[in-house]
Parts: sequence; C-alpha cells; structure tokens
Amino acid sequence: MPVAIGRRELIAALGGAALWPLVTRAQDRIRRIGVLMNFAANDTVQAARLAKFQEALEALGWIEGRNIHVETRWAHGDTDQIRKDAAELVALSPDVIVATTTPTLTILERETKTVPIVFVSIVDPVGSRLVATMSRPGGNATGFVAFEYALASKWFELLKEIAPRVTRVAVLRDTSATGIGSFAAVQAVGSISMELSVIDLGNEIEQDVAAFAREPSGGLIVTATQFAANHPDLIARSAARNNLPAIYPFRYFVDVGGLISYGPTLYDSYRGAAGYVDRILKGEKPARLAVQAPTKYELVINLKTAKALGLDVPPSLLARADEVIE
Repeated sequence: MPVAIGRRELIAALGGAALWPLVTRAQDRIRRIGVLMNFAANDTVQAARLAKFQEALEALGWIEGRNIHVETRWAHGDTDQIRKDAAELVALSPDVIVATTTPTLTILERETKTVPIVFVSIVDPVGSRLVATMSRPGGNATGFVAFEYALASKWFELLKEIAPRVTRVAVLRDTSATGIGSFAAVQAVGSISMELSVIDLGNEIEQDVAAFAREPSGGLIVTATQFAANHPDLIARSAARNNLPAIYPFRYFVDVGGLISYGPTLYDSYRGAAGYVDRILKGEKPARLAVQAPTKYELVINLKTAKALGLDVPPSLLARADEVIE
C-alpha cells in the first residue's frame, strides 16, 4: 500500500531539490544596464566602440537576454535629448549606467546620486567637479578619461613637424569648462612660438575657419568636444577647403580626410568600462574604483591630404606613425 509523504518530508528526501528553481531564478536575475551615447545612432565609429564594450561584457560572462539587458539611448549632442534620455534610464532603476562625454555625465549626476555610473570619453572630470579625485572618485561615478591636457604639447610638436611653415594657430574648442581648459593647455605650450587664436565650435564653423584662413601661414588644432565628435567630416572639409593643416585628437577625423591625428583609440576605454561594469555588478562601489587615463596613443597620417596641402611629410614622422592612410 502506498505511503503518503508530506511536503516537508518530500523536500527533505530530495535534499531541497524542490527549491532549486527558486534558487536558480534568484541567481540568474537579469541585471539591467543603461547606456547613454551622446552621438548619432548611425555613427559607425561610436557603434563600433559600443560593440567592443558588449564583446568585453560577453567575455566576462554577461550575455544579453540571459543575465543582462542593455538599454541604449543615442542623444546626438542634443542637450534636451540628453535630459530626456537620462531621466528615462534612471527611471528604469538600472544596476549601472554607462555614459559618454562630459555633458552626458553632468546631466546624469543631477538625475541620480545613487545609481552607479561608468563613464568614457570624459576630459578633466576632477576640474569639472564630477569626481573628487582620480584615485578616489568618492561618489557614484568613475570611469575612463579620453586624454589629459598634457597632450596639447604633443599636438603642437606634431603640427609644426608636418607643417613647419605654420606660424598662426587657431584652436577649435567649445565654451565648456573642458574647452576652456583645453585652450589653456595649448596656450601654455604654444604662445611663445605661435600666434594663437580661438574658434568656438558651432553652426558658424565654416565661416569662422574661412575668416581665419584669409591670413597666410595658418594651421588648426582641433580639441575633443561634443560638436567636433558629431561633425568630423564638416571640420575636416572646412580645413581642406581653406588649405589649412590641422591636427585632430582622434583618428576618425583622419578617416574622413583630416591631415593628422594623435590620441587614444578609445576602444580600450570601452573594454575597460565593461570591466568596471562587471566589478560593480559583483558588488564593488564606483567611489573606490580609480578613474583611469589612456596608456596608449596612436599617430595616424593621411598622405592624400598632405599631398593636397602641398606638404612633404618627413620620413622620421612617417616612421613613427601607427598608420598611414594613402
């Protein structure tokens, strides 16, 4: 005759196996990651960077649809859109948000002081008062800076090397604290040997560059700004149309016709951001994760553009280039 077994006895007999589905569901809780990209959704360069971030997450065991869900927004440099997207992402109660560029981080930090934020493509987060120090951020945000102001001296050196006749330089920047800081760094290293001026990036950029080019022996230094990142082709085209040698902070300017660039690839930063997201999801606090600066920079030269400008690129400079576009 069958013996009736109570629920408690059954669970005990199975060693708690009846609870396994509950335990499994708790362990496999899908974590939510917000991503706020301050670029256009059809920007192939930024899409490639985001893909590196997602690949790095997968390598760390975080798989979309299995244990994470990534919500991505593309703000395209529009401040109103950033505010809207930031509010939407925070309202989703994500476990962590990945943010690109200083304007995005600034708005996100107004939206939340509790949701962990990992940033990339930021310049001078300490000077912008977005973190306390590089080694101890102290708040809910940490991440990876695009470069340090000391890079300004290298831009000057390389521009003079590839275009030795340049005696006047216009620095293309925006009017944010980062843009002002970038110009100050350039001014500190170049004001003795060069005549310096400023062009504020915006809708009048083509007219402003043309006005600067009316005098001879001019060149351009393009700093890392949101407008520049969203309009690299416009800026490179303006330089070429006015026969101005220009140096840029990232290689994607050279890919669309710019003369020369020197700066980080930023792919490493996106991979690093995935590592920080992994650590935060496992319980670490952003306040204790140091903000990191790039450790590798690349020099890229466009020989076609150099030829169009009538420049003979020194063999020593070509030898140092990480890539030469012909």
